[in-house]
Amino acid sequence: MLERETIGLLGLGVLFVLLILRVPVGLAMIAVGIGGNYVLSLVVPYLRFDPYLKQFKTLMWGTVANYELSVVPLFILMGYLASHANLSRDLFQGLNAVVGRFRGGVAMAAIGACAGFGAVCGSSLATASTMGKVALPELKRLNYAPRLATGTLAAGGTLGILIPPSVALVIYAIIVEASIIQMFQAAIIPGLIAVLFFIATIAVQVRLKPDLAPKSAAMPADERRRAYLRLLPVLAIFGSIIIGLGIGLFTPTPAAAVGATVILLYGLALRVKNPEEGLTLSGIKSSILDTASTAGMIYFILFGAEVLKGFFTRAGLPATMASFASTSGIDPWMMLVVILFLLILLGCFMDSLAMILVVVPFFWPALVEVNGGDYVTAATSAYGMGPEDLKIWFGIIALVVVELGLITPPVGLNVFIISALSKGVAMSQVFLGVIPFFVVELFRIALLLAVPGLCLWLPWYLSG
Repeated sequence: MLERETIGLLGLGVLFVLLILRVPVGLAMIAVGIGGNYVLSLVVPYLRFDPYLKQFKTLMWGTVANYELSVVPLFILMGYLASHANLSRDLFQGLNAVVGRFRGGVAMAAIGACAGFGAVCGSSLATASTMGKVALPELKRLNYAPRLATGTLAAGGTLGILIPPSVALVIYAIIVEASIIQMFQAAIIPGLIAVLFFIATIAVQVRLKPDLAPKSAAMPADERRRAYLRLLPVLAIFGSIIIGLGIGLFTPTPAAAVGATVILLYGLALRVKNPEEGLTLSGIKSSILDTASTAGMIYFILFGAEVLKGFFTRAGLPATMASFASTSGIDPWMMLVVILFLLILLGCFMDSLAMILVVVPFFWPALVEVNGGDYVTAATSAYGMGPEDLKIWFGIIALVVVELGLITPPVGLNVFIISALSKGVAMSQVFLGVIPFFVVELFRIALLLAVPGLCLWLPWYLSG
């Protein structure tokens, strides 16, 4: 192997070590990118260090001054406003009024609420945190088994990364130059499958072990009516965003802007009607500040990814990986399985955004090569689809696998969040609770691999 490729692989190893040691993702990427390029300039004379440094004059601006990325802070703001306006509580209570009377129904309502709130905030961690605060007290009050209550919310939080609109989907689409709208459309059916599978998992568990969830008493008629009335506008807001994006009625950035505005106005209207409800000025201020902080963190990570990408490109790693894939004779399906296995493994140590930014640019060129190249047709490709469909199909499957990282030991960020919210419940109980959902997720991955149309049919149909 050439010297520069060896340096690139060493840099990749150093990056993984830094991430395992919990060094902030952006800083780890920048450190490896700059340090690796400096070492390259010492070992490979024609790869000078000065030209690399000069790009920093415009790199930060070029990273954030991207119209497609403007959707990120807007979706984040939408999620924070919805949280401060207690829309998550209204969503949970409304769904609880629908299914709560069944055994395990409150846990099923929590899954539905996670899906709905994930659709408006686009973040798994925010979904797990918000719904944990809303649903855990009710599940505890009804004497749900701790492992079922916490496992349901940790697994339900993962829906935020896939249910559109999703920040992770936006980032992936930008990396592989795919259509954001088509990525959102492709995520709808797999997202709905996840919701149905999770609800079925709860139903099977409580059927086999009834002591996991007592049968709840029917909600009083007046209380149920109020819950329905509060649920309808929330469903209208969330549903209009999903459906509008899904059918291409509007593009992501205007959708996020309109969504944030509608939630703001709805929260203020609730406040006018009842001083104890809706959005307060402090809630709006907190939403704006939290949005700035979270968006700043994401933009810094994206900047770090650009710095790291410069190092990997100069080291020749993506090109070498693609060349190896095209000449090694490795089975394309075996390569795909290996990539997905690595994503699950890395999920034990890395957060989801880091995995997308580090792994996807590294393996995507190789996947394109084993499929037959940039201009292959569906009839002659290894996966039975052209490059554009491959972007969409692989992106959805990769994000489903990234979801697993959020509930995989020893990190499992969603597990940590729910464990911190559920006082007195050992983390081992939370991990035990997510095992059935983990198994179901593996089955969903196998289903999406076997039937690509589950990801591709809706974009095909809506594009005519």
